[in-house]
Amino acid sequence: MDRNNDGFEIKAGAGTDVAALFAEFSSAFEEFKRTNDDRLKDIEKRGAADGLIEGKLERLNAVLDGHKAALDRASAERARPALEGKGALGTNEHKEAFSAYVKRGEEKALQVGVGSDGGYLVPGEVETTITRLMTAISPIRAIAGVRQVSSAIYKRPITVTGPVTGWVGETASRPTTDSQVLAELNYPTTELYAMPAATSAFLEDAAVDVGHWIADEVNAAFAAQETTAFVSGNGVNKPTGFLAAPMVDETSWSWGNLGYVATGTSGALPSSNPSDVLIDLVYALKAGYRQNASWVMNRKTQGSLRKLRDADGNYLWQPAATADGRASFMGFPLVEAEDMPNIGANSLSVAFGDFRRGYLIVDRQGVNVLRDPYSSKPYVLFYTTKRVGGGIADYDAIKLLKFGAS
Repeated sequence: MDRNNDGFEIKAGAGTDVAALFAEFSSAFEEFKRTNDDRLKDIEKRGAADGLIEGKLERLNAVLDGHKAALDRASAERARPALEGKGALGTNEHKEAFSAYVKRGEEKALQVGVGSDGGYLVPGEVETTITRLMTAISPIRAIAGVRQVSSAIYKRPITVTGPVTGWVGETASRPTTDSQVLAELNYPTTELYAMPAATSAFLEDAAVDVGHWIADEVNAAFAAQETTAFVSGNGVNKPTGFLAAPMVDETSWSWGNLGYVATGTSGALPSSNPSDVLIDLVYALKAGYRQNASWVMNRKTQGSLRKLRDADGNYLWQPAATADGRASFMGFPLVEAEDMPNIGANSLSVAFGDFRRGYLIVDRQGVNVLRDPYSSKPYVLFYTTKRVGGGIADYDAIKLLKFGAS
């Protein structure tokens, strides 16, 4: 941990005491507010802020980010599910056989779980643990819709417009009305892999829980790759991210495009009443989506918006009420996704929407492990794969803030 010039620690590790971390985070935010209030008073009096105050504010921003990251890691560790449950998908016999396969490569007496390529299907409990851990550390997966499928492509029909209706008199004729317009969305699943390595001595250690070890090794790698793809993936051998969708100004929105609201200023919020454009973005979303909406942005963008206040002097950004909760912005939950772009000319750095309805993640059932003791001696490699897809599910459920003139 580093201690900055203002006496606050920038957390490098998670620590173990979540309550203490949360108390330190709250204290740092109070100091941040006092410093930012001083900065705004300087701007009102002199037209510019003191450089020392600006520097202190940036350091406090870094402190807050460090505390938030430490809290997230500590909360995820505390919430980690136990592997030794009684899940119906993984019998004790299957788990023991899987353990033997991982440790020694033994495939004798295996009656279930052998993949067509010679690999071994991970027992259900371990597979579920990997998915849960990814939910905890992959921000988009935590808020998006998720569906498990058994085929390579998931097809989803959707009604773009409903049937035409009309009022008629009691004895008037009933002309035929236009039918609803249907569209079909396709979500192909593509392969995501990780290849942890271990020595034979490590695997032969009786104390090693091989299922837990595989889950720990691959979940971080899978989560990082997934989040990037869900945000900006181009759909080539990976999911299609929501930022890869066609974009149009909200006033010209039509199905098949994501709508955006422009700030009117290239690479920045408006200099006068900067929060007004954020209010416009909130109300660009229909009420049915807005009630379950979240903000999505990266750490640097969040740091910039953290300084904003409303007309009554209240900060629009508020820390989580509990240690394992989410920060909020303008009353809506805020999700930190580092793959969102930094604020720049014409950047789409802020997303707001009901991601549960707006973005769909498709998981093909099963995580497969192929043991390779030959390619990298003295290490044993474990080629671990899963198939996942993703794409826009409802083009009207997500809106974006464009930092541009139009």
